[in-house]
Amino acid sequence: MSIDTLGLREQKKRETRQAISDHATQLFIERGFDRTTIAEIATAARVAKMTVTNYFPRKEDLALDHHEEFVDGLAKTVRERPSGQSPLVALQEAYLAAVRAQDPVVGFTGQAFARMVADSPTLLARLRDLHEQREAALAGELGVEWADSVAARVVAAQLAGVDRVLFREVQGRTLEGQSAEEIATAMLEIAQRAFGLLA
Repeated sequence: MSIDTLGLREQKKRETRQAISDHATQLFIERGFDRTTIAEIATAARVAKMTVTNYFPRKEDLALDHHEEFVDGLAKTVRERPSGQSPLVALQEAYLAAVRAQDPVVGFTGQAFARMVADSPTLLARLRDLHEQREAALAGELGVEWADSVAARVVAAQLAGVDRVLFREVQGRTLEGQSAEEIATAMLEIAQRAFGLLA
């Protein structure tokens, strides 16, 4: 099999995954997450039900499809920070950049999506789980640098705690109907205050 064939196959897989995710999100917003079935998503995306579950083993991952990026985000920022920069400064700078970009990973999802998540106990539970995984990944990364695993977990809990508060603030403002621009302007100030308190 040629490299071109492999490249086309991977491109087709990415397109199929994105199409499934897009159709799922549309159905979730229209009908609610808990009332939408995998079979309905498969029909809308014109794929087999098994294809949906092959790409997304958990129904929640259809809605929260950036979960891997989300879980690794804090740890990756710390791992890739410039030499000599503290984890706190690296995370603050990364967060402020994400706010300026109105990145969905920090909560800029739009009102319809935020409402869909807020109305689903299943998705709220999954989101709490993802925040815990995010904190654990950060603790693991800090533990690579520090001999004291308890200290790494304590610092990760503090840093992830600020991140969680800021995420909820973005979502709350979104649900109130504020525009993404209004939220971003407010969050730049709120985030600097929050990280400053932690410092």
